[in-house]
Amino acid sequence: MLLSPSQPLRPSPVPILPMPPGIPVEAIGATVGLLTGERELMTQNLVTLNLTDAQITAVNAALTELETQLSGLISLSTPAKRAAMKMGPKSEAFCRQILRVLGENPQIVPPNVALSDAQADLAALDALRPIMVRLSRLTDRAADTETALGSDVMAVALRGYSLLKLTGRSEGLAPLRAQLGSRFAKTARQTPPAPEPVPQLARAA
Repeated sequence: MLLSPSQPLRPSPVPILPMPPGIPVEAIGATVGLLTGERELMTQNLVTLNLTDAQITAVNAALTELETQLSGLISLSTPAKRAAMKMGPKSEAFCRQILRVLGENPQIVPPNVALSDAQADLAALDALRPIMVRLSRLTDRAADTETALGSDVMAVALRGYSLLKLTGRSEGLAPLRAQLGSRFAKTARQTPPAPEPVPQLARAA
C-alpha cells in the first residue's frame, strides 16, 4: 500500500526488553532511552559530598571532644524510661512555678525536699536543650545525606543493569547479569502449617 505524500511516515515501534520485577519505572525509561538514542531519563544527583582525610580527622577529633565535654550524659534502660515520670509542656510550666515559689519562700521547705538539686536540674535542662537542637539538626541532615547518597548509587546501578541486559550477552556478561538479576527474585512465602483439628467431645445421650 503506497502512502500519499501528505501522510507522514510512522517510525517502527522499538521493542522493550522485559525488566525483572521490582525495578522502578525510571529504570525502564532508561532502557528505552538507550534503545532509541534519546537522552537518558534516569539522571540523578541528589547530593555531592567529598570528605577529605583532613575533614574526617577534624570531625572525629570534634566528636571526641564533644563526648568528653558531655560525659555527664547517661543512658536509661527501656524499663527505666517507662517508669520515669515525664515532664511535658504543661507539667514543665507547673514545675517551674513551684520551684520559683519554693525558692522565694525557703522557710517552708523542709530539709528532706531537695530543692537545690531540682533547681540545678532545671538549669542543666535549659543549658542542654539548645545543644540537643543543634545535634538533632545535624544528625537529621546526616541521615538525609546518607539516604541521598544511597539513592544516587542505586540509580546508577540500575542504569548499569539495564546496559547489561542490552549488551551483556554479546560481551560475555550474561552469567554475571543473571547472577545480579537474582536480587530482584521474589522469595516464596512460607505457608503456615494448618492448625490441628480440635477434638469434639461426645455429647451424653
